[in-house]
Amino acid sequence: MNHLIKTALMGSMLVSSSSFAAEHIALSSKLNTHPALDAVDQFNHNAMQVTDIKRVLANHVAKDLATQEKSWLHQLSNTHIAKLSALSLTQNNQQLMQQANARTRSLKGLEQANANLYQLRLASKDMLMQWQNGQQPLIAFAPKGDDKDWLYVEAFDAQGNLHLLDARILPSQPVLILELDSQQVKKEGLAVMQSIFEQARSQSPSVMLQQQSVQDTAISTSKLDRIRLNDDEEPWVSGKAEVYAVVTGVSPSRDEPVLDIVDMPYLDHDGTDYTPNQILIHWERYRWQAADVLLMEQDDNTNYQELATTFLDIVTQVMRAIPDPNVQGYAIIPQLTNQLIKAMPSHWFSNDDDYLDVFYTLFEGQKYTNHMGASNNAKITLSPLTINPRSVEPNTDR
Repeated sequence: MNHLIKTALMGSMLVSSSSFAAEHIALSSKLNTHPALDAVDQFNHNAMQVTDIKRVLANHVAKDLATQEKSWLHQLSNTHIAKLSALSLTQNNQQLMQQANARTRSLKGLEQANANLYQLRLASKDMLMQWQNGQQPLIAFAPKGDDKDWLYVEAFDAQGNLHLLDARILPSQPVLILELDSQQVKKEGLAVMQSIFEQARSQSPSVMLQQQSVQDTAISTSKLDRIRLNDDEEPWVSGKAEVYAVVTGVSPSRDEPVLDIVDMPYLDHDGTDYTPNQILIHWERYRWQAADVLLMEQDDNTNYQELATTFLDIVTQVMRAIPDPNVQGYAIIPQLTNQLIKAMPSHWFSNDDDYLDVFYTLFEGQKYTNHMGASNNAKITLSPLTINPRSVEPNTDR
């Protein structure tokens, strides 16, 4: 790892660590820690702690199957998924769930809120009939580490017994997966990231005034017509994908990087063509009419404040190391993107938000048909779209 990346990462880690410590002290003062959460080692990295919290919850919630199984079966029979807060739990487990939720929000850099992040999901729709026919389900959770290295998945029965399930072969008995609500987590997390990115590109009043006047003219964008991800053979316990894009470029008004977040909530599964008709790039934000697009997949263990701060630190360090960006022109944009990609496997822990693919040097006004990413994992069709200003009818009143 080069010096720039190390400097950026150390800075973001120190900020994140101090921020977490302050949040944890405030949280501890408000809550009497549930004794079950004492098993979570607070000196571990955030990602490991989130997995440990899921393990504690799975173990305790499974014991409610003995009395609440019929109720749970009814609630899960239609959608095969239910918020943990919507299920009947013992008072002890309700308290555990609330404290687990608060600690998880702190670990993931999300605002403290009452909305519960945890849910139960039936691993396969085919398991519903087995459950209805009397086979008691197990409660499982996704393991630590890189999902490509998983050998088995831990699961608990109603008696608290531990079962080891093959990570690659769907179990023959019904399994409920205790996990984070990935859609809600991604929605909140991307809002945190976008807020941090917007603060970083705060502009002078003159520039803001110029941008306001530009709104009366046509807006140049690129529209995502089609996208497809290759099959990455995700383990059965992982569920559907939650994908988003990071658009990287350089500010047109100053020598600083610009990062934007674009959510892709429709992109659930690999090996499927999606036609979202979604605006991906707003070109007025980028110099040289060029930008890169980095595709990421959301996983349970990411701290979004740390992720956004690290992204900004890395690209800012790279920009500061370039004497005159205009000499190299748009060739510096892939340098920014490459430093982000290089940092990910060496710093972020396994099963954090995963790099999927990258599209280098996309230009304004150009159509890209079945355009493959650099890692050959994603294919897009992108077309230019000009959004004309709303016409104002002249005032004929006299």
